[in-house]
Amino acid sequence: MARASDISAKLNRGILNKHNAAGNSFRIAVVVLTILLLLGIVGFIIRLQDGVSDKAVWGYYAALFAFILTTAQAAPMVAIAPRIAKAHWRRPISRSAELFSVVGLFNIILFIPIIWVLPSLEDGRRSLWFFSDLNVPAHLPHILATLALIFLVLSGLALLWVSSLPDLSILRDTSTGQRHRIFTILANGWHGTSAQWNMQDHRMGILGAFYFMMLVFTHFLISIDFAMALVPGWIDALFPATQAHNALQGGVATVLVTMFILRRFGGYGDYISLDQFWGLGKLLFALSLLWFWFWFSSFIVLWYGDKPAEQAVLELLMFGPYRPIFIVAFLLCFVVPLFSMIWNPLRKSIWGPTIIAIGVLVGILFERIRIYTSAYSVADFEAKHHLNVGDIPPAIMPTTADVLIW
Repeated sequence: MARASDISAKLNRGILNKHNAAGNSFRIAVVVLTILLLLGIVGFIIRLQDGVSDKAVWGYYAALFAFILTTAQAAPMVAIAPRIAKAHWRRPISRSAELFSVVGLFNIILFIPIIWVLPSLEDGRRSLWFFSDLNVPAHLPHILATLALIFLVLSGLALLWVSSLPDLSILRDTSTGQRHRIFTILANGWHGTSAQWNMQDHRMGILGAFYFMMLVFTHFLISIDFAMALVPGWIDALFPATQAHNALQGGVATVLVTMFILRRFGGYGDYISLDQFWGLGKLLFALSLLWFWFWFSSFIVLWYGDKPAEQAVLELLMFGPYRPIFIVAFLLCFVVPLFSMIWNPLRKSIWGPTIIAIGVLVGILFERIRIYTSAYSVADFEAKHHLNVGDIPPAIMPTTADVLIW
């Protein structure tokens, strides 16, 4: 028992020293990222000058919001799902995955202009909510999507706080002054009793399940009202589930890249080992195979339906102006993981899963650009089936404001 406590105390001291000591690399990273944030604010101001009446100019902005929702906000699932499955290899990376819950606060800010850009149901836009028949509020999609995103962020922050109670108690016991008072409040009386550990285990199970449900529900609302409903003739019952699956794939890829950065540049090589890369690499391989299944299940219905409106949707999303983007996404999200991660030496390594994860993130980026910029480029959504192969809008190219914001 004494030996176990000594090992635990040594681990605590080592990680605590890393927490309190910020090196030059950290300071340089903060400066660089601050400059990029300021450039993004400049781009956002430029974009605001275009107003919200023309939704086509907001396509790349909406794609950025969806990309963050699909990657960073899905990263906590890497801590939730293996915990439910009792996978002990996830322990060194759970906190880094849960910390991505904080990104949701930033994404809520990004979401505000998208609400104003989305036309209300009174403008004749299609919706899941049967506006004309049930007399629901014209801005019901805006309200529901906002509430879903807020509850997703709140559940993620609650999960992070409950999970971090032992860490906060250590910071409480090793700090003084104002920091001590702050960590005393955040630690919420944690002293590591058996009752507190049992409480934490049960609360994290409940919060994890709730976060997963809200992640799926949020993707359900965003994918329907902020993408599919803007394109006449686009009817795909599997599309919301596809977006939720893409989030799981993006979350795993995000944490894989984060693990590599922490191991290579953060000094956590003694804590993050090959087991974590191997475990997440297998998950990424399985999710990449599912990517093809979800895509093909939707594609085959539109392809064999062969109605003019369905042909126009395929032309807009895959075979027309956005074909190069679709090919890149198809290769990086499915083909490359399939033909590379079938090899055990590559999958059971540190560099292999990391490189594949970077490719998957790039593929998801292109996939979100393909979906949202094409949907936002459709001008007339009042006519139910006005699209045909002859009036497909051209691809929207990014402007200076889009580049700065991204």
